Amino acid sequence: MNNTNLKDRQTFAKKSFGQNFLIDKNYISKIISALNLQPNETIIEIGAGRGALTEKLIASGANVIAIEIERDMNAVLRERFAGKENFQLVESDALQIDYSRFQIPDSKFKIKLVANLPYYISTAILQKLIEQREVFSEMILMFQREVVERITARVGNSERGFLTVLTEAYLQTEKLFDVPPSAFRPSPKVNSAVVKLTPKAEIGISDEKLFREIVSSAFVQKRKTIFNNLKNSPPNLREKLGDVSQLLEKCGIEPPRRAETLTIDEWQCLCGST
Repeated sequence: MNNTNLKDRQTFAKKSFGQNFLIDKNYISKIISALNLQPNETIIEIGAGRGALTEKLIASGANVIAIEIERDMNAVLRERFAGKENFQLVESDALQIDYSRFQIPDSKFKIKLVANLPYYISTAILQKLIEQREVFSEMILMFQREVVERITARVGNSERGFLTVLTEAYLQTEKLFDVPPSAFRPSPKVNSAVVKLTPKAEIGISDEKLFREIVSSAFVQKRKTIFNNLKNSPPNLREKLGDVSQLLEKCGIEPPRRAETLTIDEWQCLCGST
């Protein structure tokens, strides 16, 4: 098979990988502007695909690390950017990578990250990035718009859930702009949105595992009160919580409230008072 035919075959999006390639130059430029890249900075791109965004990242002078799991796309990227000294291709699953391996010792810059994420892994990858947030100075991520609305939902909003609280606890969030289906090939059936996530310097959580357990249990049944959800949490967590009524009283939380109404300070209190 000659190179032209191989390249043509490799550029098709595959449903199994949730691929929708961003092709609109206007939105590509808006993402590049949001990153505010400086020469010699390191930028990781998750899901480089055919390299439309990658090309602009390389042109900025930053050191570009493209992570792509799909074999055919990797072949396209290797051919397209062969000889680019500031380009590195990592053929791997973004969920399995230890991102600290890309840090440059004694560098004054932390790593920036950009991604057009397949919708089916958006929650998992966000949790992965939160776990390794200390590696990054900021992250510019594209999700399904509903996911962005969920992670930026304010206190009292019915969209608020476990992922909202987890994100708010560790990251500053800023929705930047929407991206219509027409900006992609093939066009998805949903709207997308780009969000900027910046790791917080201080999080005020002493036991991160316990924090996640409490928040997860509190949202198990969203229509139930915070008291009922925590009272019916798994036995190992119940033992840590002790008397739920006393715990809520100590944090100034009325038992009839629902989890979506709690502030980050109140979640931190629940975690720190166990």
